Amino acid sequence: MTLAQRALQRLQAWPDLTAGPATCGTGQALRSARDEIAHFHSDRDVDLHLTSRIIQRFHYDLGGSSAIRLVPGSRWVTVHLDCEADVDLLLSLVSIALKAHQTRPDPEPPTGCNFLRVTVLPRDGVR
Repeated sequence: MTLAQRALQRLQAWPDLTAGPATCGTGQALRSARDEIAHFHSDRDVDLHLTSRIIQRFHYDLGGSSAIRLVPGSRWVTVHLDCEADVDLLLSLVSIALKAHQTRPDPEPPTGCNFLRVTVLPRDGVR
């Protein structure tokens, strides 16, 4: 089982998330009652809809992680899963995303995820 499959399996057990096809057309999505939260595009890459406010709030921390890729102007971040710690990071960020989407007064206009907008290079020593 890949890291993405393991993360997806764990997240599907969360009562606030339901699975279905990703609106971008590639992979599996998890959505809340209001919005798509995550797109599982490959065995290692997950796009996560954090919202503009959360990305601005945690920009320094997100940018400092070797597992996170930011795309300027996007409300999504890409999480590259190379190890179990990255899965734990993803689960923590999904929790933050769920809270952000539940407490927003109005849904943000739909935007595309980062699929095909991010190139992830392997970290040193990780294959």
